[in-house]
This record gives sequence, structure tokens and C-alpha cells, in this order.
Amino acid sequence: MLFALAIAALVLVPVAVTFSSFAQVEGDILAHLTEFVLPELVGNTLWLVLGVGLGVSVLGVSLAWLTAMCEFPGRRLFGWALLLPLALPAYVTAFVAIGLLDFTGPLLTWLREGWGITGLPEIRSRGGVILVMSLALYPYVYLIAKNAFATQGAIALEAAQSLGLSRTQGFFRVALPMARPWIAAGLMLALMETLADFGTMAIFNYDTFTTAIYKAWYSLFSLAAAAQLASILILFVLVAVVFEQRSRTRMRYSTVGRSAGSRRIKLSPLLAGLAFAYAAAVLAIAFLIPVTQLALWTRDVIADDLDARYWAFAWHSVLLAGIGALMVVAAALLLAYAGRQRPGQAMVWTQRLATLGYAFPGAVLAVGLFIPVAALDNWLIDIGHAWFGFDGTEILKGTLLVMLLAYLVRFLAVGFGPIDSGLHRITRNVDEAARNLGTSAAGLLTRVHLPMLRASLLTAATLAFVDIMKEMPITLMTRPFGWDTLAVRVFEMTSEGEWERAALPSLAIVIAGIIPIILLTWRGARSLD
Repeated sequence: MLFALAIAALVLVPVAVTFSSFAQVEGDILAHLTEFVLPELVGNTLWLVLGVGLGVSVLGVSLAWLTAMCEFPGRRLFGWALLLPLALPAYVTAFVAIGLLDFTGPLLTWLREGWGITGLPEIRSRGGVILVMSLALYPYVYLIAKNAFATQGAIALEAAQSLGLSRTQGFFRVALPMARPWIAAGLMLALMETLADFGTMAIFNYDTFTTAIYKAWYSLFSLAAAAQLASILILFVLVAVVFEQRSRTRMRYSTVGRSAGSRRIKLSPLLAGLAFAYAAAVLAIAFLIPVTQLALWTRDVIADDLDARYWAFAWHSVLLAGIGALMVVAAALLLAYAGRQRPGQAMVWTQRLATLGYAFPGAVLAVGLFIPVAALDNWLIDIGHAWFGFDGTEILKGTLLVMLLAYLVRFLAVGFGPIDSGLHRITRNVDEAARNLGTSAAGLLTRVHLPMLRASLLTAATLAFVDIMKEMPITLMTRPFGWDTLAVRVFEMTSEGEWERAALPSLAIVIAGIIPIILLTWRGARSLD
């Protein structure tokens, strides 16, 4: 219980620190932010949330319905392939889109010179940001909605038709309302990722709270201003969390069996062709074209860029992701095990608080954890100087401590989910049998539970590893000097407009990101299809 409370306290530290920043108001900076920055940030954020919410809902729900409920050519292939955009960080999709669709890019140049077509919408716009984020994040809605539609099966639609409703009416009046809690949960995940995004906004030069936090820290050199902006962003995130929690409380699981889910709608040849074309177009635009372009750019620069520095970037990424994943899995295991040993409402709320960090943007965690660590660092330096004559300027700030703590807080929920689910699948009878044989509490964990949790631990470690590999703002804002990673390399190259040179590290991140997609589809295929 004490460990669970300590993790929950660690999550609440960034929140408390960011809100306490208003006690140290810097008048000139706050006046500048209030008059010139905040109105634009709030407007941009609201438009972004509205546009991305609509985009991921339309794409995710429509594709989920087609692959779960309709029979058309390639349905099984699209069922898992439409999850592949999860392997592409949104900031990678962003710079590929700009590289291809910018005014001087190959596509618009070909349309102008070959066909005389001009006046097309600019990709560097609010609409471009919304399009990229929708293509990158629709799998959150797709995955959850697909499971919801599959568990309903065709029975719900048949019941609606027996009441005189057409298939279209049955979808909007029966199937869609039944799946609404699941869709809302996926939508909230996508919106929280939108609020947390930094790389895409920086590439498009579209100012939101995450980019403003970075600029306040590194351009205005004001941690207080960065924390004040972070506190406002936390309010947006908490609103999303409340909606997500309310959607979960309304969930009710269907008792429709597997055989009902297999009775899919037989589409006519024309509709089947349109369904195939639609799914193929989304997959091509969201994943195949960007990855192909990355491969082509990589081929052009690999001879010059694949040097000792690049291997250092890759090694730093793998090392940080490995250490971070081990920390996440260890903390998640202890947190979940504490809940098994001490069940109750207090433990449930403690676990919820401890896993709330996934809802907080990386920029918020970077600021919220750096400030107390810097204060502790200054205190240790003063003590060291007074007692031991220490004349250094950094003790903790120049280490990986802040970065690893931020990783732990941000991604603990990613590891906790699979492990907690795995523990719930182990019945209490197993524990009682082991205790009757004289097994201690520690032995129960190491000799009984851990072997049974092997798959869950592997899933948790893999998901945490890949998420940390892709994480940009935490790494960018808290890394020690010289600890550049693949994600940092992507940021540096895209900041200079070097799309081709950003392709090599991006492709490495994408390859790593495909691993959890394979795990998700493999487990999903065993349970649903």
C-alpha cells in the first residue's frame, strides 16, 4: 500500500508544482502571455480538438463497422493492417506530408507543371494539422469500436430490421448507440494524445500549449511561465479524463457469442468494391505512402548519415527505452500486486491516481518534475559547498533522473493495464492452494504469479519500450548534454527542413513501433476473429 501511495504521490507532484507556479508570477511575461499568446493557444487547441475528434470518429467508426460487420474482399487483411498507422508517430507522418504536399513538393509540382492545376489547399495550415493527426490517431477509435461491433454481432442489426428499420436506420439507431461508450473511450484517448502532441505542432509551426511550454522554457528562459502554461493545459486534459471515465462507467458488455459475430453482412459487388477502395485508400494514405517515402529518402541519405553519430542516437534510444520499460514493468507489477493483496475502494483510487500520468502531456511532466528536482539539486549543492567544499553546478539535473522519472509517470498506465488484466485472470484458488503448500507471499509472486504473467509482462514491456522510443517532448526537454536520441534527431532535422535526413531515424522508430501492432493483432485474432 505504501508503494502504491508513493507512485500516486509521484504522479501528483507535477500537477502540484505546475499550479503552484502562480505563486511566483513574473509580471511582464504573464502580461505578454495573457495578451498575445493565450487567446491564440486556446483558439488553436479548441479547433484542433474539434477537428481531430470529428476526423478520428468518422474514420475509426466507419472502418470498424466495415471490418467487423461486413464481408468484402480483403476484410481479414484490413482488419489488422488498419492498425499499422499506430506504428507511425504523428510527427513522422507530419513531415512526410509536408515533404510530399508542400508547394515545392513533388506532387503539387507535378500537378502544376503537368496538368496546370493550381490553387489547391496548403498543407501547412490548420486543416493540414487536423488531417495528419486524424490519420495518425484514428486507430484508437478503430480498435475499440471494432471490438464493440464484433461483440454485438449481427443480432442487434437483425433485431432492428425485425422492427421495420432498414440497415442504415438500424446502424444509426441501434448499433451505433450500443457502441457509443466504447467509441467515446477511443475518442478520448485520441484527444488526449492530440493535446499531448508536440512534434507535429512544431513541424507545422501550429502553436498549442505544448509548443508554447517549450518556447517559454527555452526561449523566454522562464520555468514559471512554462509551468503556468502547463497548468492551463492540465485543465484541458482533466476535462478529457472526466469524459473518458464517465464513458467507462456507462459500458455494458454484450453477451452475444462468437457465432453471432460471424454472421456478417454480405455486400453487393458494387458496395464491396467501394468498401475495399475506401479501406485501401485510408491504409495507403495513413501508412503505406509515408513509409515508402521514408524508405526512398533513407536510400538517398544512408551512405552519408549512417555514421558513428547515428549509432549513438540509436544506442541512446534503445538504452533509455530499455531502462524506462524495466522501470515501468517493475512499478506496474508492484502496483497491480498491491491491489491484489489489499483489495478495496481505497486501493482502486490509489491505482487510478498512480496511472493518471498517461493523460498528462510529456511537456507538462518535464516541467513539473524538473522544477522540484532542480530545487533539490540546489539544496544538495548548498549543503555540499558548506560541508565538503563542493564547487559543482549540477548534481541531479545533469543526469538521466528527470527523464526516467517522467517516463515512469507518463507510461506506467501502459504497463499496468496488461499486468493487472493478467493478474485478474489468475483465480484466488491458485493463491489459496499455494499458501496451503507453505508458499510465502514473496514465493507466491516469484514462483507462481510471475511464470503465469510471462505473456502480460512481455506485452507491457514491449508497449512501454516502443512508446518511450517515440516520445519526443520529455526527451527533448530533459535529456542530459550529449544524450540525443532518434526522436531528438528527427526534431532537429525537421526544424531545419531536412526531411530526407529525418527519414533514417524515423524509419528506425517505425520498425520498432510495428512490434506492438503485431502483438495487438495476434491477441485480437485469437479472441475475436
